[in-house]
Amino acid sequence: MLNVIVFFKGVREELTKVVWPKREEVIKLTLIVFIISAIIAAYTGALDYAFTKLLEFVISKR
Repeated sequence: MLNVIVFFKGVREELTKVVWPKREEVIKLTLIVFIISAIIAAYTGALDYAFTKLLEFVISKR
């Protein structure tokens, strides 16, 4: 039981050293992640659509 208490005291001490980001920075970085994710999703979707149509074309020519 004593080890658990020592552990959580250490955790609390380390958390006081953390430099937490400002609210504006969190919002900005979250938007950047969403935008990049949307771009990658659109790119992947476009490739999927193009390859599907190409495969349909190849199969229909047989």
